[in-house]
Amino acid sequence: MKVLAVLALVAAAAPFLRAAGQGGEGDDGAGPLPFAVGAAPAGCDIGQGEWVRDEAARPWYQEWECPYIQPQLTCQAHGRPDKGYQNWRWQPRGCSLPSFNATMMLEMLRGKRMLFVGDSLNRGQYVSLLCLLHRAIPDGAKSFETVDSLSIFRAKNYDATIEFYWAPMLAESNSDDAVVHRVDDRVIRGAPMDKHSRFWQGAHILVFNSYLWWTAGDKIKILRGADNDLSKDIVEMKAAEAYRLVLYQVVRWLELNADPKNSRAFFVTASPTHTDSSAWGDETEGGNCYDQTTPIGDASYWGSTSREMLRVTEEVLATSRVPVGVVNITQLSEYRRDGHTQTYKKQWAEPTPEQRADPRSYADCTHWCLPGVADTWNELLYWKLFFPSNDQAL
Repeated sequence: MKVLAVLALVAAAAPFLRAAGQGGEGDDGAGPLPFAVGAAPAGCDIGQGEWVRDEAARPWYQEWECPYIQPQLTCQAHGRPDKGYQNWRWQPRGCSLPSFNATMMLEMLRGKRMLFVGDSLNRGQYVSLLCLLHRAIPDGAKSFETVDSLSIFRAKNYDATIEFYWAPMLAESNSDDAVVHRVDDRVIRGAPMDKHSRFWQGAHILVFNSYLWWTAGDKIKILRGADNDLSKDIVEMKAAEAYRLVLYQVVRWLELNADPKNSRAFFVTASPTHTDSSAWGDETEGGNCYDQTTPIGDASYWGSTSREMLRVTEEVLATSRVPVGVVNITQLSEYRRDGHTQTYKKQWAEPTPEQRADPRSYADCTHWCLPGVADTWNELLYWKLFFPSNDQAL
């Protein structure tokens, strides 16, 4: 079975191996990146393209058949009347890459540990990947458990784990409780990274994200040193600069702990929100993502995502002495005003009569229904992992 699967993987990759050599090289040009079996065609920017309807092949799975989706993301179970948001496929402009293949990915993960680190949006992508993979594994050969901040999916026949670790700001913060973390006055410890990074040790594939939790205000409080007394030794810093400080800490950790010969690291860019419909030309008072059923068609559309934060991400990751792949989900997700959970989710608190009279007032325009947009994020991750560009260090 293993030999046949690997042969199928190589066969699927053959056109890309012929077109672009034996896979994307690391930033030192020393050889192929770990896990790469081919390379994207020259000039292929998977972040540029368009959403096309594909009712024949999308969705890849049904909401009801994936047991790992949290009730905050099960939109059909919570009464969403339309399903069209599930049927869109991202088509990169001017190039095509192999379709996501669950069996091939599991073979490549054999004996390996894959770890997602970040916030609830990163967890949504993690759960999406479990949904994409789990049908290729017999029921008795997989397990799932969550202990505090760590969730672990085991594919037993492959001796592989796919894990998620809750660290919404990557650095230690007062939002680190995996359940009770809805705080407005956010405090982080800029260094060291020890509390969280000890869970990252030994991962063969690391997938980081961090953005949303930095946008609650212009300033972030930083607790310095090892003293947990929050009444002293706290300084305020502009949020973007505090974010820069933390990303530098992550990069330094990778340089000291990640082996570029057998591991890969990725950073997923900002997931956009759709809280103001006037941004896409709908002047309805109080309008947002609620009741939106189609993507935005304007290719130049850009919402409220902070370009400054994106620039900080790019600048810091560019300093890394080990390759960090950037999975750019921002622009393609900007178009997907229709993909959010809206009001069709388990609510943390029962909506008031006033809210029910105006559903827009409590619509969630941040998180995404599954199946949906996050499945495409994993398709991009799949391409970056197995078919990186020849010139791709980032």
